[in-house]
Amino acid sequence: MEAAAGGEDGEEPPREARVLGSELVETYTVYIIQVSVGNHQWTVKHRYSDFHDLHEKLVSEKKIDKNLLPPKKIIGKNSKSLVEKRQKELEIYLQTLLVKFPVTAPKVLSHFLHFHLYEINGITAALAEELFHKGEQLLMAGEVFTIRPLQLYAVTQQLLQGKPTCANGDARTDLGHILDFTCRLKYLKVTGTGGPFGTSNIQEHLLPFDLSIFKSLHQIEISHCGGKLIKGLTSSKHALATMSVRFSATSMKEILVPEASEFDQWEPEGATSSCPVTAVIPTWRTLTTLDMSHNSISQIDDSVKLIPKIEFLDLSHNGVSLVENLQHLYNLVHLDLSYNKLVSLEGVHTKLGNIKTLNLAGNQLERLSGLNKLYSLVNLDLSNNKIEQIDEVKNIGNLPCLEKVVLASNPLSIFPDYRTKVLAQFGDRASEICLDNIVTTEKELDTVEVLKAIQKAKEVKFKLNNSDKKISEDSRLTAASSKSNCSSLTVRPSSPSLPRPVSSSQGNHK
Repeated sequence: MEAAAGGEDGEEPPREARVLGSELVETYTVYIIQVSVGNHQWTVKHRYSDFHDLHEKLVSEKKIDKNLLPPKKIIGKNSKSLVEKRQKELEIYLQTLLVKFPVTAPKVLSHFLHFHLYEINGITAALAEELFHKGEQLLMAGEVFTIRPLQLYAVTQQLLQGKPTCANGDARTDLGHILDFTCRLKYLKVTGTGGPFGTSNIQEHLLPFDLSIFKSLHQIEISHCGGKLIKGLTSSKHALATMSVRFSATSMKEILVPEASEFDQWEPEGATSSCPVTAVIPTWRTLTTLDMSHNSISQIDDSVKLIPKIEFLDLSHNGVSLVENLQHLYNLVHLDLSYNKLVSLEGVHTKLGNIKTLNLAGNQLERLSGLNKLYSLVNLDLSNNKIEQIDEVKNIGNLPCLEKVVLASNPLSIFPDYRTKVLAQFGDRASEICLDNIVTTEKELDTVEVLKAIQKAKEVKFKLNNSDKKISEDSRLTAASSKSNCSSLTVRPSSPSLPRPVSSSQGNHK
């Protein structure tokens, strides 16, 4: 279904009302009406008395022909033949009214056909009147104002058409009341639907709308909208502190830097780059909390460079498989990456230097070696992973600030004495650890002390064994060395006799 319900070149889209059938409810007949405006259509149900009330008001207020509506019937009012005949007559009646009021329907007719819920003019008129009466009060109270994507779509279309802000002549329905309110509003919630809205065929996540009419937002929540169809959100960069976008986005970039697709290379303002850039993008300089959970995000992309002040980041329930680019977030203290597709945490400490709360529940983690240098970590949730070995806990056993650890629903949690074995990995800090949201008991601490003593004895025995082995090995090596030295000492043969010198007496003997 196409999102647009307006006609071409600002023309009003064709409008039609057909009575499709009827149904008997208790003792009266209800007529099923299908209303169509352009590509949008919806269903309304009314009994004859509702038609009669509508007609009375239109005769009084708009001076329409009082004979236009088919008359009442007392006897046989629910008979099949009468119902079918009346069905056709009521359809003609409604079509005649739509022809008589081609641009803006009177308020009573608009509500009868649910234009105030589904049709652009009716929606904006109803919203403007609501804000005329309650707008100032809502602003003074500082409350969150909730609006539907369809309402924002209607306002956006009205502004694009460039028509008079008060088409029906009623000052209470002037579009100016909406623009004045949105200009000053601080807290906004935009909530769509997962499927068709109400009785219509309107899919709100397919509707484009522009948020640039909001000039002072400090907080915004968006859900079940089309992230790529949202325009003007970046106009709130100068003041927005908290933003939530859920069930709406396929990437972080489409929300944080939608203009990125227009440039080959971009950098945040204030950054230095060795590469040529085609655009410098202003940062979200006041944004400290960002919730982009329950989306279809597969990557923590480089758009996070534009949110340097972020302290709380929620990316849970997405498809993230790698922790990356978070080294740009120097102020990040709370990170939720639960229920993603993480399998490894290697090198995480280089990305999360100052993190205090880390939620990694519901991933596919087997090892915890990447967590051993998160020295600021206080709260850690590792539940619903694939951790099997108690020894893996040693990787977090020496973190000096760690207080709360959740390891429930991992394979290791079914081991006998699981709690005490895990607590023993924290050594002297076992009493400071709250495991699986359960405070450690004195009995558990006593058992931990026993386990520590046993472990210490094992270590001493291991060292002694190693020492004995070393002595034995040294002796063996010494003996081998001595034997080698002995075998190398061979007896030298005696020197051959030298000719004995001839004595002088012998030499003078003749």
